[in-house]
Amino acid sequence: MDDGPPENDFCSICHSNFNIPCQANCSHWYCGNCILQVWRHGSALQPCKCPLCRRPINLLIPTEASLQQRHIPDVRLIIGQIEAYNRSFGGRATGIIQRLRDLPFLLRRLLHDLIDPRRSLPLVIKARVYLATILSAVYFLSPVDIIPEGVLGLIGFLDDLIILLMCALYVAAVYRSVLVFRHGGS
Repeated sequence: MDDGPPENDFCSICHSNFNIPCQANCSHWYCGNCILQVWRHGSALQPCKCPLCRRPINLLIPTEASLQQRHIPDVRLIIGQIEAYNRSFGGRATGIIQRLRDLPFLLRRLLHDLIDPRRSLPLVIKARVYLATILSAVYFLSPVDIIPEGVLGLIGFLDDLIILLMCALYVAAVYRSVLVFRHGGS
């Protein structure tokens, strides 16, 4: 996964090249200032909705390149506003449907953070992610089940999938807290 919008793509709000690109939790990319304007022109008391898919945006992740340009006053201002947005809405409780919809975005970013040597996650977070992954894999491969497959066939397989989904949701929630801390300002 690259740390930026797809090549030859442009902001769907201003229809120009990206300026301080940010990825929303729905995986769409926008200019930082453009998506903040969408939010300001709506209700500032709740997260804005993605102009493309209409999902609530409760997390905006600027690119590393944008963060490295923080010394430029205009960039510092936009990054500061994105951090304020993330502090306001990033940690907000969301429903199970929203969590399921955010799952691919969060797991993709987590995998990238785990394998990219330039990125670092706190050791405690890595340990929690690895432990949840290992425990769910052991349960999935184990012959001991809550509902045995041998007795109920495909229905017995559902408990394995539910355990895997619960672990994935847990890992995504842990990683979301890291992203909110990292991009919500400290």
